[in-house]
Amino acid sequence: MVVEDGPVTQPEDLKPGEVLVKLIYSGVCHTDLHVMKGDWPLQSKLPCIGGHEGAGYVVAIGKNTATDLTIGSRVGIKWLAYSCGACELCRKGYESSCLKAECSGFSVDGTFQQYCVSFADHVTPIPDGLSLKLAAPIMCAGVTVWKAIKAAELTPGETIVISGAGGGLGHLAIQYAVSIGLRVVALDAGAEKRALCTKLGAETFIDFSESKDLVGDLKKACGGTGPHAAIVTASSAKAYEQALDYLRNGGVLVVVGLPADAYIRASVFFTVFRSLRIVGSYVGNRADAVQAVDFAARDKVTTTVEELPLSALPKVFDDMSAGKVAGRIVLNLWENPNRASA
Repeated sequence: MVVEDGPVTQPEDLKPGEVLVKLIYSGVCHTDLHVMKGDWPLQSKLPCIGGHEGAGYVVAIGKNTATDLTIGSRVGIKWLAYSCGACELCRKGYESSCLKAECSGFSVDGTFQQYCVSFADHVTPIPDGLSLKLAAPIMCAGVTVWKAIKAAELTPGETIVISGAGGGLGHLAIQYAVSIGLRVVALDAGAEKRALCTKLGAETFIDFSESKDLVGDLKKACGGTGPHAAIVTASSAKAYEQALDYLRNGGVLVVVGLPADAYIRASVFFTVFRSLRIVGSYVGNRADAVQAVDFAARDKVTTTVEELPLSALPKVFDDMSAGKVAGRIVLNLWENPNRASA
């Protein structure tokens, strides 16, 4: 990984449909670490500028671009940078699975840079009342967990276990779940994450590093029969296998975290006999992103962030690998606060 100066795309070089965004902040996601390490069975472009949780201002718009955006519009750049909008998947709302999709920080350059070219139709408007620093993590962590909660198809009053609850995705998942009336059991490790999860509204916190019977403890916390759903944001294969054991009959496992070389091993008999569902939830579409931002704009969801300069990224990845990051790290891409304003 290297940090270096590079040329900025000029307005006259933008293609129709493209915008140039002056980024002020970028969140750091575990996906960025996976991409850097080559953990996935898919190859990113090389070289590649990582990052996919950017927030900033539109500073140029490609000629002949049909858009409501104007110079100065506050926008976010997400993992899903582009989808065709015309195929069956896009029409059904599965834009992220479009066969022509482009992904920020993977197939196109991402948000660990001060100026980023993106697509007018896919940048997400950020309301004036929401700070760019707090909005940046919503572009991935927020929209991803909001979509996952929707995929669980729960009703108010039902219980949900959030695995990895103290991390960047998990701490937002708690708030989205609480906001729609769900009862949250947080699963993570450490006193700092316990304090964070409790503060954000989790009814129960279970420390997996201390529990001698994790499945039993989780069932007990959910009325003795287990939760109605589990969302696994942790990058741990074991977390998925455990979830299938502690779900109640009729429960749903929502697959979000992407551990390297991991497989879900489920008993076919008991999956059928217990009416369990396993649902993959891969980020969200443009509508999901607008909804996720709206929660934050109305103060129903607040990102817990630590602001660091871009130069701290290697140390952030080290801490992320060791499971030491609570909440979300947000990089100030200008480092000197006198050079840019959010």
